[in-house]
Amino acid sequence: MDVLIIGSIALDDVKTPAGEVKNALGGSAVYASLAAGHFAPAGIVGVIGEDFPEEHIRLLREHHIQMEGVEQIAGNTFHWSGCYEHDMGTAQTLETQLNVFAGFSPKIPRSFQETPFVFLANIDPELQARVLTQVHQPRFVLLDTMNHWIAHQRDKLIEDMAAVDMVVINQEEARQLAGTANLIHAVRWLRRQGARGIIIKKGEHGALVFWEDQIGIIPAFPLETVKDPTGAGDTFAGGFIGTLARLGEINYETIRTAAVMGTIMASFTVEDFSVQRLSHLSKDEIQNRGEELRAMARLSEKKVIL
Repeated sequence: MDVLIIGSIALDDVKTPAGEVKNALGGSAVYASLAAGHFAPAGIVGVIGEDFPEEHIRLLREHHIQMEGVEQIAGNTFHWSGCYEHDMGTAQTLETQLNVFAGFSPKIPRSFQETPFVFLANIDPELQARVLTQVHQPRFVLLDTMNHWIAHQRDKLIEDMAAVDMVVINQEEARQLAGTANLIHAVRWLRRQGARGIIIKKGEHGALVFWEDQIGIIPAFPLETVKDPTGAGDTFAGGFIGTLARLGEINYETIRTAAVMGTIMASFTVEDFSVQRLSHLSKDEIQNRGEELRAMARLSEKKVIL
């Protein structure tokens, strides 16, 4: 196994202008692992309840996601309910039932502890730190977070950032964490906390990649159909770390390539509800869209003489 993902496994109720689903498969570990699994063998650590449908377990196993780290305990699975307005920019949370996830304490199976690429999805920074004590010298650790942890666990989150290789965060969260409205100032502050790299997610406007002393701009893939943005950020992270594991090298070029493929995977996720699009992708679809995005982003080499 090349990629280890620690995060939530959920059942989601989602309503958008394109329709709605109930008890759909979701959660950061699910989206990230299905994306990563298209590039490299992946496994997840998480918790589910007695109500978790067997069909969802079969789907993950059919995609060769290793499940030894998934604990099933008495109670109900983490359940999130939300809706999106017409701009699809931000979800409005209607209800969050933590259920078995409230007591989640990651236990990394012995067979997972040597995994070289690790994604710490959006969970309590205390739990992220606990994971880092259970994995043995991973080559690359990617950390995600959210505004709730920035507001309530800021000091621990900053401590965790110094222990990982890269942080993925959206632009609003970066400003909140750094305490500045200027995004570049926020990135400089984040870099000073110790991580070698930062990815700033900008939604439909793509992403910014900061790795050591280099900066990359990753455009979003233009879409005609957007049905459900849920899980797009986790899909990006999964596609990113899965690609990095497949490439096997860690430098600016591979980091940038991984961000491009993360963007591509996220573009598929939003085209349907839950993991429907993500779980039915072919290699040709992924490669073709990747080539399209690279062609769109290619700048003319013609110089302008002033």
